[in-house]
Amino acid sequence: MRRAFALLLLLLLPVPTRASGLELVDVFGPQTDGFKQIRIPSAVVTAHGTVLAFAEGRAATTDQAHNKIILKRSTDGGKTWGKLDFLAADADNSLNNPCALVEHEIGAVWLIYQRYPAGIPERSPKLETGYEGEQIVRNFLIHSEDEGITWSKPRDVTRQTKRATRVTTVASGPGIGIQLRHGKHAGRMLFPFNEGPWGQWNIYAVYGDDHGRTWHMGDVAPGGWIEGPRGQKHSTVNEAQIVELSDGSIRFSARRWAGKHMRKTCVSTDGGVTWSRIEDVPELRDPSCMASIFRYADPAQKTSCVLFSGPQSEKRENGTVFLSYDDGATWPVHRVLCPGSFGYSCLTELSDGTIGCLYEADGATRIVFAKFALDWLSEGRDRPERR
Repeated sequence: MRRAFALLLLLLLPVPTRASGLELVDVFGPQTDGFKQIRIPSAVVTAHGTVLAFAEGRAATTDQAHNKIILKRSTDGGKTWGKLDFLAADADNSLNNPCALVEHEIGAVWLIYQRYPAGIPERSPKLETGYEGEQIVRNFLIHSEDEGITWSKPRDVTRQTKRATRVTTVASGPGIGIQLRHGKHAGRMLFPFNEGPWGQWNIYAVYGDDHGRTWHMGDVAPGGWIEGPRGQKHSTVNEAQIVELSDGSIRFSARRWAGKHMRKTCVSTDGGVTWSRIEDVPELRDPSCMASIFRYADPAQKTSCVLFSGPQSEKRENGTVFLSYDDGATWPVHRVLCPGSFGYSCLTELSDGTIGCLYEADGATRIVFAKFALDWLSEGRDRPERR
């Protein structure tokens, strides 16, 4: 009996698998971690190399289901993962859209998320605008200064990050925020946001220049609407991520909500305050799914490029990682990471220079961490020809 029990424990533990330079390990699973569903991955690497994986732990298979914000830590580059921690819970209210950011100067990790009122989903007309009352969506911020071991109490930053009129729903990311390293706004921290009401989305950035004490909202990006055959207007954008470009400007990569089945993008040259007009990205297909964009720099700073991960199909499948050497203007290199079911994903860079991708697999029934080198993506070519 003891041997059988030990064997069962071994089978339940996440075991890394390797295939031609690609390592895979399960991080979250609803059955093993005690939830009906776990979704919405976010991953960052701390100043000392700890990998933090965040997600929503859900009581049911819906977006607002008494969700809790959960965390697992890895201190060996994603090979093994520690116990599940509960970062935030709020009675029957639902906590959504974890979006993490690492502040490079002091090593703090910041996490922003939303609180939806109990029993009121984001589609509901019961959601109200403004800042007062029980039927509004609020934004909360927490941070850690010890590698994600302990966290501050949640701080309500709704007034700094949500507009007073029109807006009912808001969502940070999901995924990650960034801290700028170049240009006149170097040091600025930014979180990507979208705002509703449901189906009437705009995208914008929330930014801060004083180590998280105060936050400001940028303008919504223009051009994110199209006109339907009957004259009605439809939003083309939804969940979004941002990446710093080589000159310190910022690129949005937004989920397609309406219009052509491809990613949407725009650029800010003033630190996220204003944006160029939203355009299609023909090389990146989008079945309407959150995706990740990330700047990678090798340890010797000889290579700097932008990475993208997302499903390349009319469905949430065929998860593919792309590489761009021109700040996302073109995407000449790509390789399939997961040919089957592939949902939300989040890219990061590990302390040894390898790349990590935390993603939803098998119809979002588990969340997997993939680890690979840049050479795996480019198949050994440092500067591949554009194709």
